[in-house]
Amino acid sequence: MNEEKLKGIIEELTLDKEQLNEIASALRFDMELALRGEEASMPMLCSYIGMPNGQEKGEFLALDFGGTNLRAELVSLKGDCQYEIVKMVAKPLVTEEYNLINGSASAEQVFDFIADMFAELLAGAEKKTYYLGHTFSFPSKQTDIYNARLIVWTKEFAIPGVEGEIVNDLLQAALNRKGLENVKVVAVINDTVAELLTAGYQYPDTQIGCIYATGSNNCYMERTSAADRPAAIINMESGSFNKLVPSQWDNQLDAESERPGNQRLEKMVSGRYMGELLSLTVQAVMDLPERPDFNAIDMSGIMSDTSATAADAAKVISAKIGELQPGEAAYIRDLTETIAIRSARIVAACFAGILWHLSGSGKIAEQHIAIDGSVYEHMPHIKESLNKGLSELLGEEAAAVTPMLLKDGSGLGAAIAAAVASKDL
Repeated sequence: MNEEKLKGIIEELTLDKEQLNEIASALRFDMELALRGEEASMPMLCSYIGMPNGQEKGEFLALDFGGTNLRAELVSLKGDCQYEIVKMVAKPLVTEEYNLINGSASAEQVFDFIADMFAELLAGAEKKTYYLGHTFSFPSKQTDIYNARLIVWTKEFAIPGVEGEIVNDLLQAALNRKGLENVKVVAVINDTVAELLTAGYQYPDTQIGCIYATGSNNCYMERTSAADRPAAIINMESGSFNKLVPSQWDNQLDAESERPGNQRLEKMVSGRYMGELLSLTVQAVMDLPERPDFNAIDMSGIMSDTSATAADAAKVISAKIGELQPGEAAYIRDLTETIAIRSARIVAACFAGILWHLSGSGKIAEQHIAIDGSVYEHMPHIKESLNKGLSELLGEEAAAVTPMLLKDGSGLGAAIAAAVASKDL
């Protein structure tokens, strides 16, 4: 192991308070550029929906369409911030018997598959009118709460006949073909917005939602309207923020990625890329002929071992790179921790930038920040590092902010979107 190179990499990947402040300030500036319609690295997409008040009531349908596992839910909103998932039907789009995402199935077949799920969900209740909200977590151009046109499939999806189309039109047509004219599709949102709606229904002081998992994104409630948008939740697509000072290792990872120059913040913080960064830097400090393939789960396993000998961490590491010399596992654990801690501190800086925008020249209001995702939930050092970063940036005002884990918001968020959207019908 090249200990001098290791020390240099750790120093390069360690962010002090001043650097965090620069990230937070730059993110706020970029937000406000985009809101004024000027060129910025984040698209700041309007969701065309505001926050719930916690008093929404009634039974609503939800579709969670964000990956290969679909969920159709019947949700009862009871008011007073209470709810119940009455019934759920979950089915995969890919099994050993069939594959509905690889281009072999048509759009009509896929949406008929979804309609069948709702037919099963509503068996015996086909005459009652239901409003349906749809969490659709793929890049879309949205013009109101109903209309979202798929720009391009991601996540290895290749279903023909959907790109360029309004996904809710395809869904409604399939429901009608199935005889479910009583189901009215009224809203479409992405998973980050769903997370914030879910949090807002239960904790009305929540203004920021975050996905911190394989990918990374933030949204928040923008209470100032503009000529081209109402006051609404803004899906920042903050993974694309690029006003950062990346290390040489970040630049190498980006250059070798599928889309160089894109998603620069996401490549520094998300679970998808942290393992790649560890692989790249371990190869450098160990002078390995081939790059290992660490992932976020490996990182968690390495950091979970807090013993002086790092014996358990050594097992995870040696499985990837071969036999280790005494002490090397502990050094690689230090590097792993540095990458994870930097990730959490950058996310904290994002929160600070959003909070400064929301508070303007006033004080930061008491509030929760809703966070969902495996990195935040499971990875060692993340929660405490995020909180420490907020304390450094916000000082005494950090006491007003409570980050919280809020799981599985996509389905409930879609139902809440249906409730909010159907008020005007």
